[in-house]
Amino acid sequence: MIPPILHLDERLMVLDKPTSLLTVPGIGPEKADCLASRVQAVHPEAKIVHRLDRDTSGVIVMARDAEAHRELSRQFHDRETEKTYHALVAGRPEADRGVIELPLRKDLENTPLQIVDHVHGKASLTRWRRTSHGVVGDLDSTLASSDADATLVIARIELEPKTGRSHQLRVHLKEIGHPILGDDLYTPDPWRTCVQRLCLHSSRLWLVHPSTGAPMTFHSPPPF
Repeated sequence: MIPPILHLDERLMVLDKPTSLLTVPGIGPEKADCLASRVQAVHPEAKIVHRLDRDTSGVIVMARDAEAHRELSRQFHDRETEKTYHALVAGRPEADRGVIELPLRKDLENTPLQIVDHVHGKASLTRWRRTSHGVVGDLDSTLASSDADATLVIARIELEPKTGRSHQLRVHLKEIGHPILGDDLYTPDPWRTCVQRLCLHSSRLWLVHPSTGAPMTFHSPPPF
């Protein structure tokens, strides 16, 4: 089943990817099901331009011809696109907003983890803003796990990554002491198990149309 389509024209399509769905196939038959294969079953010409982690939901764009793929890929590579994410994190940041600038690289001993490395890491920058705070008990019952501690303090964060490193948002938030709820790679209990999904969502994407040059903005409200 194809995820909801937010926009479709002759050059590109924008979808709202659900959580727990790979963007592209993984290794092995059990990881064959993915966004790309589902879309290509109906639109065989569609190609992935960028990726979201399996458990990250939200806005993602695919190109419908080779020229559109090159141009959209270039925009992402040259950091000409704008992306906004929303997350639920452990604790309440003292500041209302901030910037995280920590270089990242792959953890060669613990794949697929990423780590901060001030010598060999690639420059990585994330801007963040706290939009609200509360407790786990305020969450919708479909999101909170059955054994969640309702008194755990949490916050809603708006994120603008200025670079596109693997797991950037997840690692950056962990490093400032506010890991993302439900993250099975970087978040300890009870924050990891207090919800039923990774609470990270791609909520806004801005890009330039490859044909017309017109700016386009796509939105998907966070489902948590």
